[in-house]
Parts: sequence; C-alpha cells; structure tokens
Amino acid sequence: MTQETTKCLIIGSGPAGFTAAIYAARAGLNPILYQGSQPGGQLTITSEVENYPGYPDGIQGPEMMMDFQRQAERFGTQVRSGMATKVDFSVYPHRVTIDDSHVIEAYTVIISTGASAKWLGLPAEQRLNSRGVSACAVCDGYFYRGKDVAVVGGGDTAAEEATYLSKLCKKVYLLVRRGEMRASKIMQERVLNTPNIEVLWHTETADILGENEVEAMRVRNVQTGEERDIPIQGFFVAIGHQPNTDIFKGFIDMDANGYIKTKPGSTHTNIEGVFAAGDAQDHVYRQAVTAAGTGCMAALDAERFLAAKGLH
Repeated sequence: MTQETTKCLIIGSGPAGFTAAIYAARAGLNPILYQGSQPGGQLTITSEVENYPGYPDGIQGPEMMMDFQRQAERFGTQVRSGMATKVDFSVYPHRVTIDDSHVIEAYTVIISTGASAKWLGLPAEQRLNSRGVSACAVCDGYFYRGKDVAVVGGGDTAAEEATYLSKLCKKVYLLVRRGEMRASKIMQERVLNTPNIEVLWHTETADILGENEVEAMRVRNVQTGEERDIPIQGFFVAIGHQPNTDIFKGFIDMDANGYIKTKPGSTHTNIEGVFAAGDAQDHVYRQAVTAAGTGCMAALDAERFLAAKGLH
C-alpha cells in the first residue's frame, strides 16, 4: 500500500470537481483530482450543451469537459484516473484510499462525486441515450420544441419535467405506473390542468423504438397487458437520481436519499476539512453551471480553512 500527503484532494471530475481544481490550483494548493468511475461526470454522456455560458454556439458535453480538464491542468492540478474506495474521516489529516491500493492523507477533501440518473433498464435507453433519450428536461428539452415527447415517473420530478416540457413541446405524455401519482398535490394539479399533458395511468414502458433516434415508444397497460405504439421524438426518464456518496456513509451527514448536507451558504460538511460540491449535495438544480459554482465555493472554503489552520 503506497502513501502520500496533499493539501487538497478532489474526488470526482465533473464541472464541480474541475472548477474546484482550477480555483485550488490558482490558490497554490497543488490539488490532486481523481476522476472516478465516470471521468468528466454526467456531461460525458450528453451530446449538445447549449445552456452553459461562454459557448454561444453550443458544445458537445465530452469536449466541454476536456476544456475544463485542460484549464485545471494548466494551473498545476494533478488529474489522475482512479476511484476512491475507502475513506477515514475520523483522523486528521483525512485518509482516502484509491483503488484499494494507494492511501492519500489530505488536509482538505472536496467531494464532487455527483449523482447518477436512475434508468428503467431497457437496452434501448442506453443505445438511444442523447439521441432522444434523456434524464434531464431542463438540459435537453429545448431540442424538442414543437415535438411530441414522453416523461416516465409519478413523483415531483416527473411532474416538474412534464410541466416544463409542456411549455416547449406540442404534446407531453406522462407515464404513471399506478392509478395515482406520488407527486405533491400542487404539482399534480399543475399537470392535470395543463392541456397538452396527457397522463397515461397504469402504464409502463415496454420499449423505445427507433434505429438512430427515438421514433416511438411501446407502452403496456399493467392491468390488461395491452400494448400499443405511440409516436414520439423525445423520451425523458424522471424516476430520480442516486447520489454517488455511499463510501462516505458513517462519516458525512446526509439526507434520507443520500445527498450530502452542507452548512447553509457554504460547502462545509459536518466533518472539519471536508467539503461537498455539485450534484452529490444538490438535488434541486442539478445543472452544470450550478455545480461549477459550488465547486468554486468549495475551493475557496478549503483555502480559507487551511489558512485558518496555518497550513497555507
């Protein structure tokens, strides 16, 4: 087991992680960033990004994350492949094990491990991902202006996405597996009072149809077993996200869904010297630009923490 020490360790490589790295590196913290299981985060499975400032013509998600990485490396960030497999925040400096083989003692740790969308498990979901299948209406809804789309889910997220899409799209189908929604009463009312949203009760997705892009969905009535095909151009899965925070359980305070709790107005967690940024702690906005903003905050919080300790 090899070992090293650093002032600042960043776990995760999406917009939050790389922005934290840019700020930490410029502050002279010589950060080490581990990319994790999905280098670049969720944006690497996104095609066109049109809502991030500074890219007036839009940019491909993977290309954008390469820009983030190059900027972080320009200021001296060590970007490494590897995954945090164990942490010990009961000691200081904090200890983080990478790939079960390398221990890093870190005076500050920035958690930016993000969250992963929950999927239905259909083969077509992954095949048509970014080609009509999406898990973020705010990110991708603009591409389906004037088209017919579907949203899967019965909770607040699905209701919000359907309502958002209804302002852009010609028709929105909301697929609800049960005979009622789990969404809050006010969100249900918004859905049911929106003329171009059609709720398909007792309905599940049997398949998503299309060779190179979404052309239709095959839906199944769970009560009768009857199947039918409905033409659509966009298919949005809104059954929730899972924050990638399991290895921090037992040390870091989280909500019931596993999102890291941070002190209001900051990125401080309940553990001194450990900060959280991006979708690992944000279940409300979940946008690249808000993740980048909290990444900046985490680096500034880490720098101030080290200065107060006389370590920087």
